[in-house]
Amino acid sequence: MIDLAGGPGAAAGLLVGLASARVPAGVLAASAAAGLGLYDDLAGHTHARGLRGHAAALRRGVVTSGMVKMLGLAISSIAAAPSRPRRARALLTDVVLIAGTANLANLLDLRPGRALKMAAAVAAPMATGPGQPGDAAAVTTGVCLALLPADLGEHDMLGDCGANAVGAVLGWTLAARLGPRSRFAAAGTVVGLTLASERVSFTRVIENHPALAAVDRWGRRPS
Repeated sequence: MIDLAGGPGAAAGLLVGLASARVPAGVLAASAAAGLGLYDDLAGHTHARGLRGHAAALRRGVVTSGMVKMLGLAISSIAAAPSRPRRARALLTDVVLIAGTANLANLLDLRPGRALKMAAAVAAPMATGPGQPGDAAAVTTGVCLALLPADLGEHDMLGDCGANAVGAVLGWTLAARLGPRSRFAAAGTVVGLTLASERVSFTRVIENHPALAAVDRWGRRPS
């Protein structure tokens, strides 16, 4: 039986690591995303899927837990954004990165280990960098690697709580680490993948590409 304890475990690991490394904005991003994700795990409207599903529900007068989570992620991302004192465009880019990557990690968490592998692969190269972004990347990488065996073994799963927390911290790290052009390109990639997920199955795309499929299957139990 798969346990959702991986989600709170991921959030706790991130919060302890980020607090120890003195990355307060990362703590804010992780705690808000984890709390909103846990709310969605416990009160989720399973009939509404994707942006279109939540928008359609809203048109019918139904405010889904997913819609509440998206709004909460946007607000908390404004508070945590490293570009807060700067121009509006930079702030918007950071919000897209933090909230969007939180959502993207959740979209990838459909197979054991997939979201954790993605987050570790993106965070690890930044872990050698200086300052708070490097510390946040190191914490993210460590938490992902620590949780990977249980996730691959299908003992625990991240759920919205864990995936959103990991994704939010990863997005914050990208926002704090990258230069303006790279940050804008990363935000565009996140938006593009999110929109593509409304029409294309990530699992189908991965399974149709041998290299991606091999990485995706690595460490998983045989079907």
